[in-house]
Amino acid sequence: MVVVVVMLAGTGRWTCRCEFTVVVPDSGPLVDAPQPGFSDRARTDPAEQRAVLEVMAATGNGWASGIADVCRGRWHGIECVPDRGDVYHVVSLSFGALSDDTAFPACDAARATLSPAVLALPHLRSLFFYRCFSANPQPIPAFIGRLGPAFRSLVLRQNGHVGPIPAEIGNLSALRVLDLHGNHLTSAIPATFQSLNHLQLLDLSYNRLAGQVPNIRFRHLSILDLSHNALQGPIPASLGQCRSLLKIDLSQNHLAGTIPDALGDLSDLILLDLSHNVLSGPIPAAIGRLSTLRSLILGDNRMQFSTLPEDFFTGLKELTTLVLSGMGLEGSLPESIGELSQLRVLRLESNGFTGVIPASFRRLEKASELRVDGNRLVGPIPFGKQMMRRLGKKLRVGGNEGLCYDAKQEGLEGVVALAGIADCDSVRSRTTQHLSWKNSGGYVGHGGLTANATSSAANSGRNGAGVRRSGHVLLVVLMFLQLALL
Repeated sequence: MVVVVVMLAGTGRWTCRCEFTVVVPDSGPLVDAPQPGFSDRARTDPAEQRAVLEVMAATGNGWASGIADVCRGRWHGIECVPDRGDVYHVVSLSFGALSDDTAFPACDAARATLSPAVLALPHLRSLFFYRCFSANPQPIPAFIGRLGPAFRSLVLRQNGHVGPIPAEIGNLSALRVLDLHGNHLTSAIPATFQSLNHLQLLDLSYNRLAGQVPNIRFRHLSILDLSHNALQGPIPASLGQCRSLLKIDLSQNHLAGTIPDALGDLSDLILLDLSHNVLSGPIPAAIGRLSTLRSLILGDNRMQFSTLPEDFFTGLKELTTLVLSGMGLEGSLPESIGELSQLRVLRLESNGFTGVIPASFRRLEKASELRVDGNRLVGPIPFGKQMMRRLGKKLRVGGNEGLCYDAKQEGLEGVVALAGIADCDSVRSRTTQHLSWKNSGGYVGHGGLTANATSSAANSGRNGAGVRRSGHVLLVVLMFLQLALL
């Protein structure tokens, strides 16, 4: 059963009114009898009965022709509502085997098509097709744009649809849910989508869409997922006007330019994933205003020479996931990261961070993954043995030549994270020897000249005299060469 419901969620600071398509397993057996609460005299509108049977036949479910009345029984994938005069209307059709618990009519993947008979269902609110046309790839039909004014939810997931998204979908003015995830759709996102003013969920992820992200200004939009496409150009600042947004996922595209400051106005945002693009820095300070944010994922955008302000994370107390890996970030690690008491995943690897790991990182008691490998960090690792053992292989500090650990801490033997990391006493010893050698004259300078500071005092004297004599001879030769040139 697929139903469209209105969900209310409150945290004391915000309330979200979101309409989504929810899949509910049918628990009872199929019964060819009136549904509870319906009159024994009620019958499906004859035109709608014929339309449903035609849609069923087009998906390979010709067996449905034996159903005398599609709304009288509990037929999986068919939802109806009663009307005056003991008439049923079909409001939802669902196809595709989601799981063993959701026995929607399966599609004949090699021959199934989406029949235009759906246009004969004027009360239709929802269409759901899952993996129905994967062996018979076909475009999304343009006639979808002619569905009735009651139509609210179009879900065509992983069906193998090819070609462009039809611009006619922009005619569905009452649409709340548009989910075209996991197909092979190409070309640009139609400009007509800007007229879908009631849209609450837009998922076009895992396709082959190109062009730019349109200027979206949907007041009710809660979920925006355009990830895993080939979209280019900037992130539109107009997204800052979609004040109901809870999730933005634009990862795995070719988006360029800077992150717009306007995203800092999305006071209800929970997830922001802009990773794996070609965005440039700096990371706007406005992101630090997103007090409800739980996941900030910006990794693999090469923002060379960008730094993180010390207080950048002060207002992000709800963060559970922070991924800033592979961004070319420099400077010190902010102490304020250690104040993120809810943080579970922290990934800062493959950057150019310098200085020490802040002692405040010890307070990340809920962390299950912590990576700072591949930077230029120095000094002792501040984590205690309990934290290091708890994180196990999920703690990675390698690739920082200046990091060390305190070997005096008992129980560190066998800690995976310390592989290749020296103990601090040996590092200090080597550093002291190096400085002593340097100060005694045994330093290799930029010019490549060396002096042997390890010889005995007697040998030093003799060698020193020899060097002075050689120097005098060299000066005489240079003088004669200069005179000859004159």
